[in-house]
Amino acid sequence: MKERYSLVLLPGDGIGIEVAREAMKVLDAIRETEGVVFDVEEIECGGHYYVEHGTEWPAGSFEKCRDADAILLGAVGHDVDGKPVFTTPGQPYPTPQLAGYAQVIGNRIALDLFANVRPVKLYPGVVHKVHDKMTQVWSPGLVDYVVVRENTEDAYTGETYEVPTAKGGPGRETPIRITESRTQRICRFAFELARRRAESREGAVLDRPPRVTCVEKSNIIGAHRYFREIFEETGREEYPDVERDTAYFDAFCMWQVRNPEWFDVVVAPNLVGDVISDLGSATQGGMGVAAGGNIGEQHGMFEPIHGSAPKHAGQDKANPIAMVLALRMLLEWLGTRERDDRLVRAGEHLEGAVAAVLTSGDSLTYDLASDRRGVSCSRCGDAIVRETLAVRQT
Repeated sequence: MKERYSLVLLPGDGIGIEVAREAMKVLDAIRETEGVVFDVEEIECGGHYYVEHGTEWPAGSFEKCRDADAILLGAVGHDVDGKPVFTTPGQPYPTPQLAGYAQVIGNRIALDLFANVRPVKLYPGVVHKVHDKMTQVWSPGLVDYVVVRENTEDAYTGETYEVPTAKGGPGRETPIRITESRTQRICRFAFELARRRAESREGAVLDRPPRVTCVEKSNIIGAHRYFREIFEETGREEYPDVERDTAYFDAFCMWQVRNPEWFDVVVAPNLVGDVISDLGSATQGGMGVAAGGNIGEQHGMFEPIHGSAPKHAGQDKANPIAMVLALRMLLEWLGTRERDDRLVRAGEHLEGAVAAVLTSGDSLTYDLASDRRGVSCSRCGDAIVRETLAVRQT
């Protein structure tokens, strides 16, 4: 346990800047209630910074991320005249990338944040937009699983190779990479998480043995067959107490919407995990309440899973709850890592505060409000701050 913790805040672009502001208000409340000292360094970055400076963030920014106890990221992506901003070829990458790459993919790669963790949880009071009508489709308590996505390889390596004429060239190809060591570690991460979740949910609606479901397309993609084989072997030899299940990617997409209560922890290759975690957000109320963490052996970066939404930027209308729940994940991860009960407790209180705001329904933004109008981003943030202080007092 430390006396004080260092946190790098990367607000990024668009609504990322606005939701980051609300998360810092909540962090101030946590400082007050738990007596934890956070040294926050905010680093301007992303597409808008690239337009102004020709680089995605100031020199030395990555080193500050590397040396911090944790990173909190808003969102990246900036438009100019309605078109997204890309980096110039060779500056700093050999091919153009969406400006903001350094903060998202760059940090994931350089800090080896191999596990992308996305909880899919429906809180009481949250309704869904189906056929342009607000309705209650899924029951709170029955939507509560976590997608663990391998974060470093599969189709996302970015590597391309020239293809000789004898093999279909000229041209280039991008391979799907699945390796034994990286698949083993993501599967172990998922199995360990399933064990911890089972220990914490005694008496819950879904009180059940730990289970991990492997989702891939092994019936057609050879690399995914390898992923599945490693999953089965790792579970059988190292985690005999954890139930194992498998599902093909396309079928799982139907099941996670129709029967989300079937799932506990889901592990998947990078591309598959990306898709199913975003689809899962629909069953929890949308991107505005969906948070994620990028976790490695030594580092953690946490973020809302929505984008920078340039069309909504500067209007104080974005939903800050996903960003606040990302902060909750950060506190839980850091508290567990540092064996600091104050941070773990703060994360629990923060989740309770968010649940209270969602249940009351009085301070929800447009995407969740029953009247489709809702309150401002800052007013929703203020409500979470009040509930955070109130939860701690009780």
